Amino acid sequence: MKNTAKGAAEVTHIEDGFQVVRIKNETIENVRFEHAVDRTFIQFHFCLKGNVQLAFNEGSYQLPLLEQNSYLLYNPTRDLPVNIDVSTNSWVIVVLVSIKKFHSLFSPDADHVSFLSTENRDKKYYVDGKVSPSMAVALHQLMNYNLNDAIKRLYFKGKSYELLSLYFNTKDDPDTESCPFLVDEKNMAKIKMAKDIIIERMTDPPSLSDLALEIGLSLKKLKEGFKEVYGDTVYGFLLDHKLEYARQLLDSGQHNVNEVGLKVGYSTGSHFISAFKKKYGTTPKKYVTAD
Repeated sequence: MKNTAKGAAEVTHIEDGFQVVRIKNETIENVRFEHAVDRTFIQFHFCLKGNVQLAFNEGSYQLPLLEQNSYLLYNPTRDLPVNIDVSTNSWVIVVLVSIKKFHSLFSPDADHVSFLSTENRDKKYYVDGKVSPSMAVALHQLMNYNLNDAIKRLYFKGKSYELLSLYFNTKDDPDTESCPFLVDEKNMAKIKMAKDIIIERMTDPPSLSDLALEIGLSLKKLKEGFKEVYGDTVYGFLLDHKLEYARQLLDSGQHNVNEVGLKVGYSTGSHFISAFKKKYGTTPKKYVTAD
């Protein structure tokens, strides 16, 4: 994500008429995010964590969006620029789809969605709702994407389509079998605990078996749950975290390459250099000296 003075935000253009906005504020201050959106777009706002405030009419109208809740907004009579105050320790994803693109997703069954019916297609529309467990999985995977940039747009497109299909699922009891642990808040908390443990002990992380025992989940549920929520294996996630932290230490200019390698858990400089080069395409030394 692109870092700002107070947080991180990123707009990904998937294709014409289709964008995904990810905003992650892990600072101690509120963050304001603004993005121009015209009247031809439908907006889906999802708050994964914390809370945000949507502002309209130059701030004269405020709409709170709380954790694990969503809003769908559409007004064909006026532009609705995205204007969000993101509270500290909050994550939000916004999916923007043009009405033309959206029609094509549902055609010839556009009447399946009420506001696309003949009598409603030119009316403004607003609905709030809860983020279901299955939607939460797709949202977390979008927020925590860490695969190759070359396939990023393809991945985002697939996950956004999945998210919209889950959003408009008409079944009374949505299928959550793909991620049953999310139905149980206690198990969800255990997966988050696992993440906190490996980050805290990144220089000497526990084995997967010990980690599963410590958080009180089976090894199978730990592996499957972690991958669903964070989009990577436990150790894959840890490796990315270590190398990103190492990059930040190098940026600070306060440590040499060997010191940084030791701080993130590499006993030999060669192993650190090899891992760093594999992720960033250059050695730590060349990274530091690059303009």
